[in-house]
This record gives sequence, structure tokens and C-alpha cells, in this order.
Amino acid sequence: MANIKLRVTGMTCGHCQAKVEKALKGVNGVYSAVIDLPDGEAEVDFDDDSVTTDELVAAIAKAGYGAKIAG
Repeated sequence: MANIKLRVTGMTCGHCQAKVEKALKGVNGVYSAVIDLPDGEAEVDFDDDSVTTDELVAAIAKAGYGAKIAG
């Protein structure tokens, strides 16, 4: 299992937060996704044998938001 923090741009409200969370949890291999709206971050626990960080970023982009690895 791996854990990553992603910087998410474009979230402005609770609906945005829920949409990003749903997008991440819809990716096969994601165990949990916690979205911090005020800080614009997503913390994701996932199976790094099943899913790549690029796929996580792509899922957020498909939902209409920007994302990159935080740090």
C-alpha cells in the first residue's frame, strides 16, 4: 500500500470536494481518499501495484480539476 498527497486546484466548495473524492474513490486500487478543501489537498491510500500516481492525477483531471503531487 502507498500513500500520496496531491495538490488539487479549482476546488471552491463542498460540491467540488465531494466530486474529487468520488473521482478518486472510483479508481480501481484506491482504498481511501481524504480531501482537504481549505488546503487544496487530497491524501490518497492506494495499491501501487494496481494504480499509478498518473492515473490518480488523470481521474482528478477528468472530474474537471487540476492536480499534481504535493511537495
